[in-house]
Amino acid sequence: MTTSTSWAVTRLLRDRNAALYLTGVVVSGFGTSALWLVSGVWVKDLTGSDGLAALCTAALWAPTLLGPALGTLADRVRRKPLVVRTNLALALLLLPLWTVSSPASVWLLFAVLVLYGAAGVVEGAANSALVVAAVDPSLLGDFNGLRMTAREGMKLVAPLTGAALYTAYGGPGVALLDACTFVLAAGLCALLRVREERPEPARGNWRGQTAEGARLIWANPALRALVRAGGATMCLASLGSSMNYAVVAALGHSPAYTGVMYAVQGVGSVGVGLVSGPALRRLGERRFAAYGIALTGVAVAGRAVPCDMALLACSLAGGLGLPCVLIAAYTAVQREIPAAALGRATATADTLMFTPNVLGLAAGAALVELVDHRLLLPVFGGALLLTAGSLAQRNASRTADRSPSDANPA
Repeated sequence: MTTSTSWAVTRLLRDRNAALYLTGVVVSGFGTSALWLVSGVWVKDLTGSDGLAALCTAALWAPTLLGPALGTLADRVRRKPLVVRTNLALALLLLPLWTVSSPASVWLLFAVLVLYGAAGVVEGAANSALVVAAVDPSLLGDFNGLRMTAREGMKLVAPLTGAALYTAYGGPGVALLDACTFVLAAGLCALLRVREERPEPARGNWRGQTAEGARLIWANPALRALVRAGGATMCLASLGSSMNYAVVAALGHSPAYTGVMYAVQGVGSVGVGLVSGPALRRLGERRFAAYGIALTGVAVAGRAVPCDMALLACSLAGGLGLPCVLIAAYTAVQREIPAAALGRATATADTLMFTPNVLGLAAGAALVELVDHRLLLPVFGGALLLTAGSLAQRNASRTADRSPSDANPA
């Protein structure tokens, strides 16, 4: 870790609000990651259906499609009380899962997962706006990177803990753990020292307010480019990840070997989160994102090489590269969008960047049955390199268009 990185991390952790917020991310992320893994296993054990088990992830992600509308709620009320109440509501929402014990009651688990995902969209939008009020603006990039590190770190630890807890106490035990983490996260958020003005009364109808987030992103060339690149990157990366089982099988490993890939990728994501703040200050959002997308492209294409070491190296590179465009986009949104519309804008950016992820997974699942993965992966990797080149070229063009008088005005 560089000196500048260490300084930024130390400064953030010494800040009371930042330390409380990051602790809350770790706590709630631990519970969410545990439940994410266990929900599929739980459904599989109760029904024996692989398809229903796979739908658990879809149920959690589905509310992202309604992000712009759900994000509008975060702009109508003060964000800190909304985050506290949403965490407490999530804790209560998980309690009915104690009654899920047979195939006939699986519908309740799916209903809870959909509501869980919807509440997560609202909370995410409110949190993004709350961070701007709670953290020094000069450290937003560092904070977003550390938040990514905290979340990815929990993905390395929580699934194993959740699996052990599920084995010992079943799904209800994991649900109770997750509920407790939300209560603790609500308490940590309540301790934040933030001054928030009461939002102005809403103007216009709900549809107009919802569209405001998209309008603000579209009107800002830098944000528009970053969010577009983020959506393209998530789509192409998910197309590549849908080939993982085919890649592993070609190397003679069992499907469980994909867990090793994900763990190595998680290590990379933890690492990039630690250095993202200094990198953003040095490179700017666009170049930082472009370099990360390019690295992701190399990682996706490289998985076509039939070698274990190459596969693990590409997993690490993908973990380092993929988060860059997301960190850059969220930091830019927080800096460029007015606070009054930040919830809508963040939720809209989420929808625009993560909906292509779902579409890519679906398309990749079909393509892998029709075309050899060794042909597809270089194509996806090449498309990612083109995406990176386009984003970097736009940045270069904007720089070239400036005249000397821009730097030295009369």
